[in-house]
Amino acid sequence: MLYTENLSNYANTFIQVLLDYSPKLISAFVILFVGLYAIRVINRLIRKIMVKRELDPTLTKFLADILLWALRVLLFVTFISKLGIETSSFVAILGAMGLAVGLSLQGSLSNFAGGMLIILFKPFKVGDTIEAQGIIGTVNEIQIFVTKLISANNQTIFVPNGSLSNGTIINYSIEGIRRADLTLSISYNSDLKKAKEIISNTLKNNPKILKTPDAEVAVKNLTDSAIQLAVRPWAKNEDFGIVCSETLENCLVAFEIAGIDILPSLKEATKK
Repeated sequence: MLYTENLSNYANTFIQVLLDYSPKLISAFVILFVGLYAIRVINRLIRKIMVKRELDPTLTKFLADILLWALRVLLFVTFISKLGIETSSFVAILGAMGLAVGLSLQGSLSNFAGGMLIILFKPFKVGDTIEAQGIIGTVNEIQIFVTKLISANNQTIFVPNGSLSNGTIINYSIEGIRRADLTLSISYNSDLKKAKEIISNTLKNNPKILKTPDAEVAVKNLTDSAIQLAVRPWAKNEDFGIVCSETLENCLVAFEIAGIDILPSLKEATKK
């Protein structure tokens, strides 16, 4: 009999607490679902505005993601506060967790900061060919922590943004044209003036070599066994590689026809 009375008291107490607490519970979940819907609408609206303003796609995605998670955290804090849970201690716990995570992920935070600097100051963009950290490749994607490069032999390379933003970056695509710095070696028995004339004519006959700025042909160095000639033609970025190979090959053929003595090193270089 006593057990039945206790069970009845517990049930009545539970029902009373549920009735007293139900308004908070209902209002909290209403805020949660309405908030989630509102966040999606705001996020889509912000993305459309940034796209219309022609912001960088990487920056657009980054800012939209930051806004999305900031609104979600704010909604979660509002939700638990509406349930009657004390938020001050919860915020303190989150702060302590954030500090611990921050200390353990210093390298990742450095890469995150580097990604923000790259996105904001834009030393390069997607599609540019760059050289950094001893790597040359075309920028395929700028992520928050790493930058994705595609090398000339189609290898995918991920470079941490922290080291990338703090190091030297050579961007080969900004100016639109590049100068090739080639070296041709001829023997001392060769006619230097004739060799330079042959090289100049070879450069003029290549339509991929730009007329402006002028290509340069000059003596670069005098070694014990050879005269080294510097050949500096200009080309568009998309023609740079083929201009280098065609210049070496065409000069080799022209030298052989003219009887210019070519050192073995030059012949070997053109065969590779």
